[in-house]
Parts: sequence; C-alpha cells; structure tokens
Amino acid sequence: MFARPIFLRVGEKILLIFVIGILTFSAIPKLALFISMFLATSSLLIPENVEHMIKTKFDNYPKGKPFSALLGDLLGRGIFNVDGDSWKFQRKMASFELGSVSIRMYAFDLINTEIRERLIPLLSSAAARQEVLDLQDVFRRFSFDNICKFSFGLDPGCLELSLPVCDFALAFDSASKLSAERALAASPMVWKIKRLLNIGSERELKEAIKKVNELAEGMINQKRKVGLSNSNDLLSRFMTSISDDRYLRDIVISFLLAGRDTVASGLTSFFWILSQHPEVVSAIREEMEKVTGSSQELPSYQEMLQMHYLNAAIHESLRLYPPVQFDSKFAQEDDILPDGTFVPRGTRATYHQYAMGRMEQVWGPDCLDFKPERWLKKGAFCARKPF
Repeated sequence: MFARPIFLRVGEKILLIFVIGILTFSAIPKLALFISMFLATSSLLIPENVEHMIKTKFDNYPKGKPFSALLGDLLGRGIFNVDGDSWKFQRKMASFELGSVSIRMYAFDLINTEIRERLIPLLSSAAARQEVLDLQDVFRRFSFDNICKFSFGLDPGCLELSLPVCDFALAFDSASKLSAERALAASPMVWKIKRLLNIGSERELKEAIKKVNELAEGMINQKRKVGLSNSNDLLSRFMTSISDDRYLRDIVISFLLAGRDTVASGLTSFFWILSQHPEVVSAIREEMEKVTGSSQELPSYQEMLQMHYLNAAIHESLRLYPPVQFDSKFAQEDDILPDGTFVPRGTRATYHQYAMGRMEQVWGPDCLDFKPERWLKKGAFCARKPF
C-alpha cells in the first residue's frame, strides 16, 4: 500500500493551497508577502528573497526564541535549536565529520546491510504471501534503524521480519510529536502552564523525553567504558572532542530528528510517485543494468555516482514533495529584501519549499509534471540553483 507522501494538518494545508494559488494565478507573487505582513509574518516566495534570507543575510535570520522554546526540552542545545556561535561550532564540526570519505563509506555500508539483510527479505516475504505493506511505516523503520546505527552505534531492529514494537522509537516519536504540537496552542502560555503543572500533553512529553534521555545517557556511558577506538558512529567521533555529556546528547538527538522522518518521507514520496510513472521505473532499470551489468549485487558507491537518471528522478521527487514543506526564521534587525520589500525587526519570515516547487515562474508551464529530464543536460545530472 502506497501511503500518501504528505500529511498536513488542516491549517497547514489551507495555508499551502493559499500560497500556491497566489503564486499560480497572481501576476505579482509577492502579494502573498504583503497579505501575510498583517500577521507579522513574511512569506518569502521569490527565489532571490529566499537566498537573501538563508545565505546572504543568514546571521540576521536566526530560528529565534519562539522556535527554540518549542523544541528546547527535546533538542536542548543541538544544532537545529540554536543560533549564533553554538550553531557555527556544531555546523563546522558536523561538516568536518560528515565530509570525510570514511564516514560516507561507513554510512553506505550500514544502509547496504539494512537493505540486504532486512528490507529485501521483508519485501520478498510480503510478496510471497501476497500481504499488504504500509510503505511509509516500512521506510520509517528503515530510516530509524539506519540513523540510530549511524548516530549512536545502536541497532533498534525496527525492520526485522516481525516488525517489532520498539520502545525507543515510540518514545522518540511521541517526544517529537508533542514538542511540535506546542505550536498549535492558542498562546505559548498554554503549554508553559501545563508544563509547570506537569499535566496533560506536557506530562506525556516529559515522560517520553525521559526515556530518550535514559537511552542516550546509557550509550554515552557505555562508550566511555569500552573505548572509542573501534567505533565509527557520530557519537563516538564527537566524544573525542566534547566532554560535556548533556551537550553530546543534544547534538546526537538532533541528528536523529533530522535523519529519521525526512528520509522516510522522501523515500515514501519517491516510490509513491514511481508507482504512477512506469516509464521512469523502466528508465531507472535500464540505467542500472548499463552501469552494473548482469550483477545481482547491490550497486557500489562508485556505481551509484554514475546513475545520473536515478539522481535526477530523486531530485524531481524532492522538488514536488519536499520532506520539509516550509521553514521559518525571525528577522533580528530591520532588513530590505532584494525585491525592495521592507521586513521589520521581529517579523517571522517563512519560505515555502512545497509551494516554490510548483511555481510556474521558476519551473515553467510544466511545473506540476514529474519530469526527471529537467535535471539532465546531455544525459548527465545537472543541479539547479538551490533557491
């Protein structure tokens, strides 16, 4: 069973439909910006404005205290919940570690093993028994196994044939969900009072985070006892330069949050859209046979780099169905966008990847069509400008 790739709350869905409508039918895309300014929210819909916010004037658009407060109990001082020097330090450290050939090969081997020993046997078993599988659930399990092994060196075994219930995965899901739902409160004071009184959803959140903390702290203590010399996971690498256990916990939990649902959502969307485009499936198969020959083994890392059409198909899927539909920052000081729009200090600036992926002004009249070819130039993958 192919799950729909995007699950939006009603309010978010209405917002996206509104933005897409403005972009599609209005000759003035920044009209949405002016309308949203009444709510002290600037919707950045023009690529040059987005580049200005998240690159050129990056330091002027932090995540801001409202965002940090929502996820603070779960993410602490992790990279996705901090700004300024702390963000720069973690970004530099992560770039150094993730950019190395050894860590890439480690990740590639982990994923290969998960595919060969769990994913393929599970799919083969379901096919033989003519069972229905929820692919979104399968990919969530697949991504959680991989990101836990990559981040902690821990194998939760979520994708074993029996599809077991994993207490850590449940606690992590609950903590993520309840933290995000704080944003739905009529006022921040609502969830803050509930947290103070330890009642309702805030009590559930506290219990879920406690379970996550217990596992993280246990992994850190265990690694300190057995040593780090033979470990390649991120936690072991970070422990060589960071001695603050709480800070280590925050950093690694942030990687778990980033690598679990985004990967699962991207994979679900990709296979859902492939199910509607058999011609793309045929083209991917043809390319794989050309690169790998008659081998039944999984492609190597070097062979994957030669699969330009597959790369194009994945990028096209991410254009139409980005795992993160929109993101927000807060203007630290008054600013003027490239199109001349004034953004007052304290304005929440939101850019909509989902909407911008459907802009005719950016992608042309076929912007709603799934066409991997738009990412190819003379048969080779050619990345588009990211903004």
